[in-house]
Amino acid sequence: MTSKTLLAIAALCALIPFQAAAQSATDLAVLKGLAPASALSNTAEGKAALTANYKVTGGIQTGAIQQPTLLPFPQQQQQALQDAFITGANFADLADGLGTALGDGYIARAHYIDQAKHTDISQAVADVIAYASGTTGSHAGAGKYFFANATTDGKTPVSAEEAAILTNVHGETDIFGKSYGFPAGSPGADAYGNSRPFQTEPSVTPIVGHDYLNVPSDNGQYNRGPVMNLVNSPSYPSGHTTYGYTGAVVLAILVPERYQQMIARGAEYGNDRILMGAHYTMDVMGGRTLALYDLAHLLANDLAYVDQPVNGAPRIKDFQAAIKAARADVTKALQAACGKTIQECASEDTGRLNNPVANEAFYAVTQTYNLGVVYPQQASAQEDVGKLAHEAGYLLTSAFPSLTLEQADRILTETEGPGGGYLDNGSSFGVYSRLNLYAAAGKAKALASGQP
Repeated sequence: MTSKTLLAIAALCALIPFQAAAQSATDLAVLKGLAPASALSNTAEGKAALTANYKVTGGIQTGAIQQPTLLPFPQQQQQALQDAFITGANFADLADGLGTALGDGYIARAHYIDQAKHTDISQAVADVIAYASGTTGSHAGAGKYFFANATTDGKTPVSAEEAAILTNVHGETDIFGKSYGFPAGSPGADAYGNSRPFQTEPSVTPIVGHDYLNVPSDNGQYNRGPVMNLVNSPSYPSGHTTYGYTGAVVLAILVPERYQQMIARGAEYGNDRILMGAHYTMDVMGGRTLALYDLAHLLANDLAYVDQPVNGAPRIKDFQAAIKAARADVTKALQAACGKTIQECASEDTGRLNNPVANEAFYAVTQTYNLGVVYPQQASAQEDVGKLAHEAGYLLTSAFPSLTLEQADRILTETEGPGGGYLDNGSSFGVYSRLNLYAAAGKAKALASGQP
């Protein structure tokens, strides 16, 4: 393999490390939260959602389903190809969500020089990125093999405690492979289970162009190799989407003037995995939900999350303090680059994320992908975020510190998206699947600034 191949795979594995030991308490909580997907074949609503997942995924990938994407479809395909490469050390590939002026300033200081070398804003920023991405990426990696074949690494069976998660929901492994005619190990299927769309869909539209490093490439090279070989990499949940939303939310908190645009960028990054033929809509929604759940617990300084060993990152005992230190460094660097205040520079944007109406419309379609209701009791009711997941408010108070946690939770409740989706089973994890951070951030910003 080329050095580019090795480094690209290493970047992905750094975010989604193989799990060779028993899962942690936080792994178990996330696996339990994602487990409703494994039980979808047990109900008529669940079967309908599985069918929709397959059809909508294929329709988005080929363009048969027209989304209000941030770019015209051919250009959005090219963006998807660029988004296949993960700049995990500094979130450089997500910085365009900061706008033209701030994004350029960020990239000038935190970028990839080549496949092997990169720069950072500061050590404090790099540490926050490594700890956050390492935490969420580890959980995404644990989920892939768990839901594919109930192992920690494709071969080692999970513990009895972990296996009970599937048993308790009457779930099954390899739900996508079995549902879409490609059970694990069958010809053309993932060896472990949960084959990806480029394996199960009848056709995948090629995307040919240049990747993030401006190297000629195509989605085949990022799906089947040699750049990334995902043939035996289970689909659920999406590790790229987990990374994309982790980076988007962290950057949103570091530069709250661009919070909504960064959330739209996270949605785009996840949706681009569908365009690549690498993930189903449910994979993307699962990755988003996982990232928001983990980040809220990190920002709350949950003892199960802080001061933990995280692959490739230093231990962080106080994540709130680490975020504040990183934000100070980012503010200083970006103001120096722009020559004005962050607020002034944030409005300087000639890129694809400069239209609030378009951003909102695009984000909205990615919340549920119109897969249908699986849990009718949740669909007809507003869920109280403060009671179900009070820590969720830290997703807003970390960016808008004048808000109380109660105010933030109330905003998250008032702006919830449609309920009853495949993860929204009334649990403290499931409610994260319907959080509309785009709308919530708008209300939070207005309240924090004293606007009516």
